[in-house]
Amino acid sequence: MTDARPFHFKHFSLYHHRSTMKVGTDAILLGRWVEVRPNDVVLDIGTGCGLLPLMLSQKGVAQVDAVDIDKASIEEATVNFEASQWRDQLKAFCMDIADFRPDRKYDLIVSNPPFFNRYSKCDEERKSRARHNDMSLSYASLCAVAARLLKPDGRFALVLPLNVTNEFMEAASRVGLSLQKRLTIIPIEEKDPNRVNLEFGFGKCDSVSEETFVIRDCDNGFTPQYKAFLKDFYLGL
Repeated sequence: MTDARPFHFKHFSLYHHRSTMKVGTDAILLGRWVEVRPNDVVLDIGTGCGLLPLMLSQKGVAQVDAVDIDKASIEEATVNFEASQWRDQLKAFCMDIADFRPDRKYDLIVSNPPFFNRYSKCDEERKSRARHNDMSLSYASLCAVAARLLKPDGRFALVLPLNVTNEFMEAASRVGLSLQKRLTIIPIEEKDPNRVNLEFGFGKCDSVSEETFVIRDCDNGFTPQYKAFLKDFYLGL
């Protein structure tokens, strides 16, 4: 039986059992890591249950448009947005991002994109479309969309598996986006990193800001770094 209970954060709760992209560490770390400004108008590509728009709204952005191709995910994100204190600044759109034609450009674009383009696909078509970028949204396509919808001084932030970083950076470079910030994520102390948060902007960046983040210690408990990083969001930290 599917667990249909909401996931509770300090300042909002959200349902995620119907969405292709559930609440998970990748998105949570990305939402906490990306820097925002009070007047930022944000686009979330592949919003799933709407976690990133809610986190960024808590951090103080002006407005977030959330796009997802999956109908059930957008329905659930809409429920979550309407139940939040930021309902008036959150909008959800059910469509292919390639067909999204807003009447403005964005200060910040975020995405927890499809990962598994080189791995075995799951059986369920919805999850497969959400997870496999060769079905609906290649890295090249994602970068092209970001370049089309980003303001000249805008930022594009996303989380990726570490082993596709170079491939993605090449795709970004082809549309004029260069790396500005990088957070390398290590799941367990003394293990190899497996994820990376990247932030891009237009034009050449002379000095990339680089940090390393460790989630769990050798005893499998959360590190002090992790607890301090997420104390404004997680209950019990």
